[in-house]
Amino acid sequence: KTLANEATAFGQQGKTVQALEQFSKAREMFGREKNLVWPWLIDLYQALLLFHEGRYFEARRLCLAASAFFDQSALAGKAVLAHLLLGRIALQVGDSAGAETETAESLARLECLQTPVLAYQAHLLEGQIAQARNHRQTARQAYLEARKALETLRSRLQGEELKISFVKNRMEVYEALVDLFVSGDGTDTSAEEAFGCMEAAKSRSMIEMIFQSGQSLPLGDTGQSDLVRRIRDLREELNWYYHRIELEQLRPEEKSHERIEGLQEKVQSHEKELLRTLRELPAHERENATLEAPADFSLAKLQAHLSQNATLVEYFVAGDRLVAAVITRENIHIQPVTVLSRAAHFLQLLRFQLSKFRMGSEYVRRFEEPLLRATHSHLESLYDELVAPLRPYFQGKHLIFVPHGPLHFLPFHALRNGEEYLCDAFTVSYAPSATVFSWCQEKSASASENSLIFGIADERAPQILQEAQSVASLLPKASLHVGDRATSSVLRKQGPQSGLLHLATHGVYRQDNPMFSGIRLGDGYLNLYDLYQMRLDARLVTLSGCATGMNFVAAGDELLGLQRGLFCAGATTLLLSLWDVHDQSTAHLMQHFYRDYIRTGNMAGALQHAMQELRRQNPHPYFWAPFVLVGKLADSA
Repeated sequence: KTLANEATAFGQQGKTVQALEQFSKAREMFGREKNLVWPWLIDLYQALLLFHEGRYFEARRLCLAASAFFDQSALAGKAVLAHLLLGRIALQVGDSAGAETETAESLARLECLQTPVLAYQAHLLEGQIAQARNHRQTARQAYLEARKALETLRSRLQGEELKISFVKNRMEVYEALVDLFVSGDGTDTSAEEAFGCMEAAKSRSMIEMIFQSGQSLPLGDTGQSDLVRRIRDLREELNWYYHRIELEQLRPEEKSHERIEGLQEKVQSHEKELLRTLRELPAHERENATLEAPADFSLAKLQAHLSQNATLVEYFVAGDRLVAAVITRENIHIQPVTVLSRAAHFLQLLRFQLSKFRMGSEYVRRFEEPLLRATHSHLESLYDELVAPLRPYFQGKHLIFVPHGPLHFLPFHALRNGEEYLCDAFTVSYAPSATVFSWCQEKSASASENSLIFGIADERAPQILQEAQSVASLLPKASLHVGDRATSSVLRKQGPQSGLLHLATHGVYRQDNPMFSGIRLGDGYLNLYDLYQMRLDARLVTLSGCATGMNFVAAGDELLGLQRGLFCAGATTLLLSLWDVHDQSTAHLMQHFYRDYIRTGNMAGALQHAMQELRRQNPHPYFWAPFVLVGKLADSA
């Protein structure tokens, strides 16, 4: 079994040769032990592996043998799996009649089984076969059954990581239903139903956690289990190690690479133990464990939250096709806009141009004009691909963008039509999904006039202290904490009573483990798990450091980053950065933004004007366009 498990792991890593070698050894050992089941299981696993490699003849030969055995055994689920694989192979080689026969056999056997995961696969294959035969209405009904099975299965899962990993490779049914609609297939699929599928595929576990936030608060020390106390101790120990690594890296004398490596090993060990402990925590002791998010998305509710002055633009990746929905208070329009690979190519070129600013101020001054021309070219290409086809459907002067996949890294507000930036014609904000946007509109933000400002400067960003002091002079009832006094305990104590929260500090984006992305405080790092344990009902939370809006986009378009944690903590509007910001430019932008916001109460308008002011000094978007508003913006409409 160990060899078979190793082979499966190799297969998941794309190491086909090693996987087949381990499967062969495992099958031989089971044969010698006269095991009657495992040799056929291994044949089925090998067939699945070969299918994904496109080796259909070999896969079919092994799967037929396995199917013959499982049909006569008590392992009904494995028999269904074998027939489904035979159906998928037949579909790939153009034998739609054979695929239909195998799928019908699977569905007949499933009538006696309560296995939603197999029902999902069977109905999905049924829909794919019908679509290949141009039976669009039959395909739609099959896809709807597949979606129902998928939702049933997902609702039974507990735990954030489980739900995120579950949806990996299970988005096909949503993509298929959206594809049927935009293909003009003549089925009964409505624009509302297609948009519901787009929403169902987006940030579902984040939505559930946000809806749960505020329904149950963390247990106090009294009644906490050993596991809860162990989690707290691990977080304190991790903060100590993070701080020690930072001190080592900033030592003026020669750094000890051995000491740093030793500390990093300790960090990795503690992070793994923390994740393991969090998984063991009983549901009743977890943060926010009481309320489920609504199962069905309501277009009517979304449109009720849009003013006459606002348009929501939501993108969706279906295969390699990018689809967009444009929604106003009265209308909805859905259409394909471009292919994903083309948009991703231009986005990659744009990010490459922005990365050149890491080469230092001398390089930037020397190549100022070529850098601006190249960046403009990519911004205009992205505008032509993503915005120009939709612009006739925009209504009003405020746009809410809901990206998908790699588009979460794109500054839509900086896209150009050759004459002007989009943020000159419209105020712009963002949302992880239309459901999260609706939640933000419904939630009552804190009416407190208190403001909490943190400033944690270092040699990389010495002007953070000046920024924090300047912001504190502009905000009402400001409580300013800088350096070592800007601690997590102050944030926990004053954060829930603050209507405005400004954290001027560095963000750390952990691509290796996004759930441990965090921001630097005076006594350590505040990460995603810490935010889950907090209440921050501020009407605006600003993180003015580097890449504080960066997210890892996991399966199901789940955003793993600080944005997720802040929404779950109760915040309704966030001001975050998409890339490493320029220290002096950020300080100036924040001054302009807060001065205008305090005067008008309009966040999106204040950010628009602040960007325009900054552009007069520094025309390159790197300096003026990194910040995005995410969430509730009723005052912008």
